[in-house]
Amino acid sequence: MNPICCFLAAAASAVLLSSPAGSQPATQEIHKSGCFYSGQFENWKAPDARTIYIRVGVDRYYRLDLVAPCERLAWPGAFLITRLRGSNSICTAMDWDLHVATSWHDIPTACIVKTMTELSPDEAAKLPKSSRP
Repeated sequence: MNPICCFLAAAASAVLLSSPAGSQPATQEIHKSGCFYSGQFENWKAPDARTIYIRVGVDRYYRLDLVAPCERLAWPGAFLITRLRGSNSICTAMDWDLHVATSWHDIPTACIVKTMTELSPDEAAKLPKSSRP
């Protein structure tokens, strides 16, 4: 038998066996890390051209601060376009590739995220109704 084949088989077995039987589901682990999956992104509101509040799931809120004003966020009918490259988990500002448009025939405008901050439950509760996604 080929020694490389045996090594790869042993390494694969070690990885499979090292996973604890009672490990938490991946969604709980990603929640604890401050990350979320793109499919959990529910809604957004922009109180101004440099800030977007997003809701993830039922009760998690984040503030996205933008590098430059993204004026179209305030336009009627504006919608976000998110593009994913690689993983579908979002953990930092670098994971966002956001654009905003007002119609499907529109040329989307890039909105570059500078910082992504998860809000505490108290901070989220203090958001004005007009800014709450």
